[in-house]
Amino acid sequence: MMRSLFEPVSVLDRGPSARRLRWIRFQGDAGGPCRFGSVVGRGYGAVLLVSAGIALFGAGSLKAQPVRRGAHGTPLYRDAHAPMEERVNDLLSRMTLEEKVRQLDMYAGATTIMSSFTDKTHAAADATFVPLKAQEVWGDLGVGSIHDLNPTPEQSNAIQRWVIAHNRLGIPALFIEEGLHGFNTGTVFPAPLGLGDTWDRDLLRETGSSIGSEARATGVAMILAPVLNLARDPRWGRVEETYGEDPYLAGQLGLGFIDGAQGDSLATDHTVVAEPKHFAAYGAPEAGTNTSPVDMGERELRMVMLPPFETAVRQGHVMSVMAAYNEIDGVPMTANPFLLKTVLRQEWGFNGFVLSDLGAIDNLYRVHKVAATVQDAACMAIRSGVDMQFYDLPHSVFEKDLIGCIHDGSLAEMDLDRAVRSVLRVKFALGLFDHPFVDPNLNERTYRSPAHLAASLQAALESMTLLKNDDHLLPLSRSTQRIAVIGPNGDKAQYGDYENQANGRKISLLQGVRDLLPQATVTFDDGKDIDSAIAKANKAQVVIMGLGEWQGISGEGFDRSNLGLPGDQEKLLEAVAATGKPMVLVLENGRPLTIGWAAKHVPAILEAWYPGEFGGKAIAETLFGEYDPGGHLAISFPQTVGQLPDDYDADPSRVYRYVDSDGKPLFPFGFGLSYTTFRFDHLVVDAPAAGSNGDVDVAVDVTNTGKAAGDEVAQLYVREDVSSVETPLRSLAGFSRIHLEPGQRKTVMFRVPQRQLAVWNAESRWAVEPGVYTVWAGDSSLASLSAQFTLKP
Repeated sequence: MMRSLFEPVSVLDRGPSARRLRWIRFQGDAGGPCRFGSVVGRGYGAVLLVSAGIALFGAGSLKAQPVRRGAHGTPLYRDAHAPMEERVNDLLSRMTLEEKVRQLDMYAGATTIMSSFTDKTHAAADATFVPLKAQEVWGDLGVGSIHDLNPTPEQSNAIQRWVIAHNRLGIPALFIEEGLHGFNTGTVFPAPLGLGDTWDRDLLRETGSSIGSEARATGVAMILAPVLNLARDPRWGRVEETYGEDPYLAGQLGLGFIDGAQGDSLATDHTVVAEPKHFAAYGAPEAGTNTSPVDMGERELRMVMLPPFETAVRQGHVMSVMAAYNEIDGVPMTANPFLLKTVLRQEWGFNGFVLSDLGAIDNLYRVHKVAATVQDAACMAIRSGVDMQFYDLPHSVFEKDLIGCIHDGSLAEMDLDRAVRSVLRVKFALGLFDHPFVDPNLNERTYRSPAHLAASLQAALESMTLLKNDDHLLPLSRSTQRIAVIGPNGDKAQYGDYENQANGRKISLLQGVRDLLPQATVTFDDGKDIDSAIAKANKAQVVIMGLGEWQGISGEGFDRSNLGLPGDQEKLLEAVAATGKPMVLVLENGRPLTIGWAAKHVPAILEAWYPGEFGGKAIAETLFGEYDPGGHLAISFPQTVGQLPDDYDADPSRVYRYVDSDGKPLFPFGFGLSYTTFRFDHLVVDAPAAGSNGDVDVAVDVTNTGKAAGDEVAQLYVREDVSSVETPLRSLAGFSRIHLEPGQRKTVMFRVPQRQLAVWNAESRWAVEPGVYTVWAGDSSLASLSAQFTLKP
């Protein structure tokens, strides 16, 4: 007998619009077989014809397919032991068009479905989930993802339980939040630019693991990090979110973060999907203004901007990527099938989902003017390779528009299914279908754990970068009795963007010095009254200037046309320096600054960037010799804005002649001083045999020639002496942060795969070219120790 309960699974319209023949596939109840039927006509007057296992109409009709079952007769997609791709395909085959498009939509959480919230991105800790609100917003179609909620474990469990129970197929929600250098109110790490100065892959792995585990313990299974854009213009406000200007360094540190966040498996209670952003070339906007066009050719795109993302996909196996706002050569990223489909999916093998940045789909219509209507924008994005919207468009509009495009043929169902399949694959990979809830007790053990706090402090220490130290002013003596801390950043812990300044321990420079030297008299002046600051400086034995930037002058949307010290800080600095007191300048900032006067007249300069919740402690321990600074710049410091761009890896034809400047960087990429000294020698290169695909092996000895233990970053640069297309003067090919005791020597080994030496040639192909190559090893991009080898691939 035929089952009496049927569920519509998918709908396909066939025939002319005047009289469509609609084939509707039905799924029987719990144990029933698949049935097919047809509806002639439209609306409630349509006639339903059903037969067991076959369609009633002939040529061109849909073929009946048996429902696949898992263990114990359950639907295959619910079988935890079935191959993931089979589960994905089985679930997709059961979904209606409405259920499919719902999976491509992100919904805000705090302001939409909770009883109360502290701001638009955070539910109140004591807030309760309101099912009536959820019913109004989601109905019985489920939800693709939920963002801007930052839930407690109890809140995410309540929401997840309701979502699963209130959609026909029991598809779980995916909770997504920010996690750039900290999750919610958890452990606050240094901003990424500071992490870039550590040149420490293992530290980035620990950072990603800490942030990821704190997120997953609340039910959040995906974080919007890391940023893998290259900071190619320091005027851009989001420089602080990057790992600097170099593609290899950014790729390796990003890979460390990703490996830590994702672990060996996503289906655990302590790992998350890491989402690299913003794909692609977003860090090189015109004039350094956020979201502006990017002007570059395919060679620069492939050889400079894309490698960090390729590393994340090929080696990090990331399951999500965020599409950027910008356009490249007139093509907006959310409408760029070449990058989103050809490069990302076909060339690199990406099989996760692409999330648009907030507003990037809507911008196709309102800003870029490449879509005539909002519907055109939505469908163009999905057709081009975007898989989920970041609630750009009103939900009813977005979902209705996609369905409309399927019906009118402007969006192929295969493109829609690709997007849905990508989202479902991530949910299956995370284990959300099998273990959708989180143990509330886990959060108590994970949240701001001692190990995570220790990792944050270590990251802050390793990020300290000494730019100048005339006459060995640093380290300062711990017996110093009278210290003046002066400047707007002296008594404030600066975190940078995508972190709440109220979070964490908030250890400022002033607090750090006072905690370290309780016996000393440490006075403070914010510098607003310069005469008052001078008076305090005159009474001190040493002056520590706390200058730089802060949220609201750097960060997303805060681009600058000049890079000097903001406000009256330059005037303050020069006035206090005129007292003649020994002075140390400590910078906490989100981008390189043009500090030419300070570089000439201030004896010691420490770059701290935004060093996280333990920043003040790390700064104080560095200044007073408890820790030897070992950070090296991940981005060049320009002398003036007029010489930008000033990236170290410029092409040989780049001219540096100005009538008023030599065009050289104030502080070059890779630069960093120490309280000890190091020597590089015995550089040896072992090239692979002719005709082989072997790696290039390089060895160099590094010796601590000073009297103190310290860290050094050994850096390897390479260039093909003569190439078929113009390539940079030198490019970073390897690095290793090592610790050396006084007099200790280590041999640092680098292994460079031949594919890393490939160029995108004039025929628009990757090629490892035969010829003579030069390598340099040293402590910055100005390394002079060199050797050559010949490559015969």
